[in-house]
Amino acid sequence: MIKLYICSLDPLIKIRNMFLVLSFSVFFFSCQTAQQPEIQVEGELRQWHKVTLVIQGPRTSEWAKENPFLDYRLAVVFSKGSHSYKVPGYFAADGHAAESSADSGSVWKVHFRPDETGTWHYRISFKKGKDLAVNENELQGEPVLPVDGMEGSLEIKASDKSGDDFRARGRIVNGGNGYFRFQNTDEIWIKNGADSPENFLACSDFDQTLRYQAKARKGEADPENGLHTYAAHIRDWKAGDPSWKNGKGKGIIGAVNYLHSMGVNSIYMLTMNIYGDGRDVWPYNDHNERYRFDCSKLDQWEIVFSHMEKLGMMMHLVLQETENECLLDMGYTGVQRKLYLRELIARYGHHLGVTWNIGEENGPASWSPLGQTHKQKIDMINYLKQTNPYPSIVVVHTHSYDKLQDAYLKPMLGFKNLDGPSMQIGDPARVHKRIKKWVFESEKAGKRWLVSLDEIGPAWKGVMPDAYDAKHDTVRAECLWGSLLAGGAGVEWYFGYRYPNNDLNLENFRSRENWWRQSALATQFIKQFPVEGMECHDELVQAKLSYCLAKPGKIYIIYFSAVPEHPLLYLENSGTYQVKWFNPRKGGNMQNGSITT
Repeated sequence: MIKLYICSLDPLIKIRNMFLVLSFSVFFFSCQTAQQPEIQVEGELRQWHKVTLVIQGPRTSEWAKENPFLDYRLAVVFSKGSHSYKVPGYFAADGHAAESSADSGSVWKVHFRPDETGTWHYRISFKKGKDLAVNENELQGEPVLPVDGMEGSLEIKASDKSGDDFRARGRIVNGGNGYFRFQNTDEIWIKNGADSPENFLACSDFDQTLRYQAKARKGEADPENGLHTYAAHIRDWKAGDPSWKNGKGKGIIGAVNYLHSMGVNSIYMLTMNIYGDGRDVWPYNDHNERYRFDCSKLDQWEIVFSHMEKLGMMMHLVLQETENECLLDMGYTGVQRKLYLRELIARYGHHLGVTWNIGEENGPASWSPLGQTHKQKIDMINYLKQTNPYPSIVVVHTHSYDKLQDAYLKPMLGFKNLDGPSMQIGDPARVHKRIKKWVFESEKAGKRWLVSLDEIGPAWKGVMPDAYDAKHDTVRAECLWGSLLAGGAGVEWYFGYRYPNNDLNLENFRSRENWWRQSALATQFIKQFPVEGMECHDELVQAKLSYCLAKPGKIYIIYFSAVPEHPLLYLENSGTYQVKWFNPRKGGNMQNGSITT
């Protein structure tokens, strides 16, 4: 019962006031008794696991006049004591778009990765307004009620995972000493990745994926070649592995399984190649769209990324190509670029193994004069770091020529938000020298970079299939070991464009099985040594094509391209040293030679 007490000498005023008060009272009563929207929690409530808040919000669609990607800003602050993360959310259509291909619905999601056990509290901020997603002013925007301001808590237990699964070990971060490291541990992580195909995500099983006027360059992405199916790897899919829409995705999931079985722990992939080489990968719901995203396609990408994480494989997300780095906002970090980056961060920034690469061959060149300026690169890197709530790794891919590398990398030395260069080096014989240069220069500037060898030349060749180069002697000696013993943080392998299973049309990763074995042998071998405290000391060894990574007086790792007849090693400290040999082609245990001490 609602009781009204009204006093007035004027009967007309009395009636008028009665209606006014009654109207107000019923509204007030309704607000107090309305049912709060349910916040559903998905995922295992464990440290390092993906925990998703599923929120019933405004019903809308990818094509709605009030753009759900741009005109709404959903974010959740998760806190535990003084420790907090502000995590962006996103419009998720019906919440099951990977299966339904829905482009409309009322489901919004936020992915959280707790890095500590115990009680985490959360508070939701949900507002709408023009371009609000890229406007971080908390005072602006109309609250989306009753979700805005809602609070809750999560009880997080310890992870129950083991082995290669990143959820057993935590997030990969920049360790600060030139190597990747698992967050809050002493365990380093050495990258051993596949750099090809760069259009890894151009898989026919993903929604709205097609080849849009590809460049016609012999051997690459001719339109008649079609999209990737990875049919050769369907046999590598295992019962219990994910798929979608009645068995789609088995080829690409099987490819991930195969690479993992060969010791590969990273995959390089473009997230947008509009106007690039393949012209078959984009996150938008249309090739010509820049403000609206494809909910079902991006959910299907997430299925692959989550499987990679389970196997301990890093996502190396390359955000643009040299041909399209000025496609968004003419290279500036304006509304289009911010929205693009924010959507990818909201969907994938929670993953424990991610490298964010601001662009392939980033910066102007004679053949691609429209490239981002130094200031534009800095702004993009800063936005990535500021928007991603988690400790993130941000790198920039280089051109292959020394002069362009020097011109674009030197001004970035010491820049706190760049974690390192993703090196493309056209001449294998120059790999060791160039990696060593940027390790030394970055350390001298006060911030040691993660210097990774991510692409080798010549562009037409790269790492050839085993059928054309079974031993891979040059790549092994000059690129693989040349990089690691220069202090490099890891490697990824590019396949050129002239040979079968190349950088854009690869279907079978087994085409280079001999190579995967040798690369895994090297990266796993080097990880057992205290490399963070070691430096390149080639001057201590006198032998043709040899490298030396050392902690003088303690340990020396030396690579000989051929067993030297009379190797000379100049030791700075007297003492007795044990001498062991390792076969970089076949692996196995370290062995004794003719001289053991």
